[in-house]
Amino acid sequence: MDTTSTTAEYDRLIARHHAMRLRRQILAPAPSFPAGPSAPPGPSASLDSAGDYDSYDGYDGAADQRLILRDLALVTPFDELIDHLYACMFRRRPFLRALFPESMEFQQAHLERMFEYLVERLDRPAELADTLTRLGRDHRKLGVRPVHYEAFEEALREAIRFRAGSRWHAGLEAAWVRMLRFAVRSMVAGAEAALTEPPYWHATVVGHERRRHDLAVLRVRTGEPYPYRAGQYGTVEHPALPHTWRQYSMGCAPRADNELEFHVRRTGPGGVSAALVGSTAVGDRLRLGPPRGTLMPEDDTRDLLLVAGGTGLAPMKAIVERLVEHRPRGQRVHLFVGARNRGELYDWPALAELGHRKPWLELVPVTEDGGTPIAPGGRLAEAVGRAADWSEHRACVSGPAGLVDEVRTRLAAAGLPAARIHHDPVLGRF
Repeated sequence: MDTTSTTAEYDRLIARHHAMRLRRQILAPAPSFPAGPSAPPGPSASLDSAGDYDSYDGYDGAADQRLILRDLALVTPFDELIDHLYACMFRRRPFLRALFPESMEFQQAHLERMFEYLVERLDRPAELADTLTRLGRDHRKLGVRPVHYEAFEEALREAIRFRAGSRWHAGLEAAWVRMLRFAVRSMVAGAEAALTEPPYWHATVVGHERRRHDLAVLRVRTGEPYPYRAGQYGTVEHPALPHTWRQYSMGCAPRADNELEFHVRRTGPGGVSAALVGSTAVGDRLRLGPPRGTLMPEDDTRDLLLVAGGTGLAPMKAIVERLVEHRPRGQRVHLFVGARNRGELYDWPALAELGHRKPWLELVPVTEDGGTPIAPGGRLAEAVGRAADWSEHRACVSGPAGLVDEVRTRLAAAGLPAARIHHDPVLGRF
C-alpha cells in the first residue's frame, strides 16, 4: 500500500469518527449533572457501526476475569500474542507504525505488563478505571485518538484466534473484547477530560551534572508552568529517540522559575536513560508528558516516614523541599536513604546540609556493602523496621520494585496499615 492510499484511509477513519461523534452530540438530550463532584463516565459496552464506543454502567469485570483466567493458556505466553497483534495491526493499518518508536521491544514489554495488570484487577473495575483514566490523559502525547483503539481491537481479535487455534471459542474472545473496551472507555474519558491542558511540554536543559559514571542530575526549564506536585513523576522524550518516553521523578518541589530537576541512572545502552546521562548538554530540548503519581498525600499532619533507594531519592527530596516551605506544625520527618555503598549516596551532601538546618528532619543513610556501614542494619527494609515503631506514621516509599515490596511488607508486618503506605505502582508506570 503506497503512502497516498494509507494517508487517505487514515483521513477517512478520522472523518468517520468525528462525524459520528457530532451526530451523537446533536441527537443526544442535554445532560444533567448532580450537584457536587461528578463521577467519570462509565466504561464502554459495545462498538457501534462507526467504530465509536457506547457507554453503560455495571460492567461485571469479575465474570470476565474468571473466563479469561480459565482459558489463559490458550492465548499465552503474552509475548507471542503481542507479536501477532502488532504484526496484524501494522499490516492492516500501516500508518499507525509512525505512532510507535523504531524499536518495539520496550513497547511490547509494556503491553505485556498492561495485559497482566488488567487481568489481575478486572474484578475491581472502579480502581482499574481510575488508573486507566490517568493513563488516557498521558497517552495524548503519543497522538493516540479514539479511532486508533478500533484498529487495536481488530488486531487483538485476530491474535486471539491465531493463538487459540482450534480451541478458540466466542466466549473467550468476547471477554477479552469487553475488557479492552472497558479500558478504552476509561482512557478516552481521561483524554477528553484533559483537553484544556497541553499533551506535552517543551523543556530546555539548563544544567547537566554527572554524579557518577552512570548517573546524572538534569535541570530543565519549561516555557510555561509544568503543573506537578512534589513526589510526582513525568515522562521524558529525548530528540534522539522520538516516540520513546520514559518515566522520571521530579527531584525538586515546584519552583516559580519553571525549573525542574531529574535524577537519571543509565539502565542500559542505547536507551533514553543513556541519552540523558551521556549525550545531553545544556541547551538541548526535551519534551515532558503530563505529571503523574500520588506518592505524597495532601493535607496530612501525621509524622512522615520517607524511604528511598537509588534514584528513588528524587521524589523524596522534592517532598522534603516542599515541607521546608509548607509543613504542618509539629510534624516530624524521617528519611531513610539506601545504597550499596557510600559512593552511591550521590545527593547526600545537599540533604545533610538541609538536615542540619531543620531539626524536624532526621536523615538516616543505610549502605549494604561489606565495609563499615554508615548506619547499622544492612538491608534498607531491615534498618527501617528496626529503627522505631512506625504504626502511627504515614510512609512514602520509592525505588526499585523489589525494594518497594520489601519495605511495604516489613512496615505492614510491624503494624502500619497498608492504607498509610504510599508508593507509585511500579507496574502502573505505563
